[in-house]
Amino acid sequence: MNFDEILATVDGQGNGVMPEGWGQGRALFGGLVGAVLFDHLGKTVAAGRTLRSFSLSFVAPMAPGPISLHSEVFREGKSVMQAMVSARQEGQVVAAMLVHHLVETGQLELDDPVTRYLPKYGQNGKGRTTIRHLLTHQAGIPRPPAQVEPDILYRPQEIIDLLCAAKPTGLNTQAYHAITAGFILGAIVEAVTGEDLNATLDRVIRQPMGMKYFTFGQTGAERARDVSTGVPMKLVDLFLTYAVGGSIDEVVEVTNDDRFQDIIVPAGNLYATAEEASRFFQMLLNDGLYNGQQIFKPETVARALQPAYHRPRFDRSLFLPLNFSSGFMLGNRGMGMFGPGAPHAFGHLGFISIYCWADPQRDLSGALLTTGKGVVGPHLPALFGLQHTINRHTRLRDSSPITV
Repeated sequence: MNFDEILATVDGQGNGVMPEGWGQGRALFGGLVGAVLFDHLGKTVAAGRTLRSFSLSFVAPMAPGPISLHSEVFREGKSVMQAMVSARQEGQVVAAMLVHHLVETGQLELDDPVTRYLPKYGQNGKGRTTIRHLLTHQAGIPRPPAQVEPDILYRPQEIIDLLCAAKPTGLNTQAYHAITAGFILGAIVEAVTGEDLNATLDRVIRQPMGMKYFTFGQTGAERARDVSTGVPMKLVDLFLTYAVGGSIDEVVEVTNDDRFQDIIVPAGNLYATAEEASRFFQMLLNDGLYNGQQIFKPETVARALQPAYHRPRFDRSLFLPLNFSSGFMLGNRGMGMFGPGAPHAFGHLGFISIYCWADPQRDLSGALLTTGKGVVGPHLPALFGLQHTINRHTRLRDSSPITV
């Protein structure tokens, strides 16, 4: 395939194919990539414009195969205009520890601006937002900016576009980002790795730890179906409508739909067994070591668990005092998220009745995964009662542990 034929493969929608034989190893020559981008950009701007400067940056090598190009004009004046064209290969999203893996491998930093990897996110004053803001629920995008229906979860790119165009409610203000931050973090990992999120998850965690599931969607007929249970409460429906655009019944209907298996929702459709989830948290307790393999470096785990603040802050989404690290909910002294007497515990809540945690003082990890989505009702007191019982009947690490 010659040079002109390569340019001709890109259609009017920006979809094309990069050929074999035009690179070194699996990485294509940068000049070829630049030419393809420039040619597509030329179809976006008005005829007669003279090129003054052209900057080309790579966040990951481009390999032979399908590509998707997107061009955008940022500013246009009488004599000068600014425009950008980006190329992506494969679609994907992310989880917090995969972000920390990229920090570990030197591919990004937590205090990098989001716009370094997702330029269009800088709209409406979000140019100062960092990756750390997203991980600690302080990015000012706790919900989609417009009234949406729950089935928007089937269209992740539409959610990303809405969030990129959104005006933040307040940077550095803690407000639990139920699903929104995950989509933006996913787009960042997509730009850096150039691979599907499940491929990254498979390479970094799932295969090294010998897990059968632990995947975003793609479980097929083996998955358990969600059921709305318990006493209906208007407050929970209001929160779910605020966070994802629908009541508990509507959200359950979406998660049970087969289409929910065909997409990746980084903060919404990770499927695993309780043992696999516990195994993951036990690996973190072991400073990233599992079965002789170093999944994450000890300093990576320590960074992921570093509290964002010295004490809990009032969360403007959940209306509770909470403390977050860059990816986890943290325990507190006294009565905290993971019961009394567990100030160093960490973990996370999931969709209503998903609860995973680890306690380094007790060398204990656990996971409670239920498909009955109890709308508050009696399940929360029972959950905290269970956690209190576990904490009371397990000894601290400097004593002989009791198996439960």
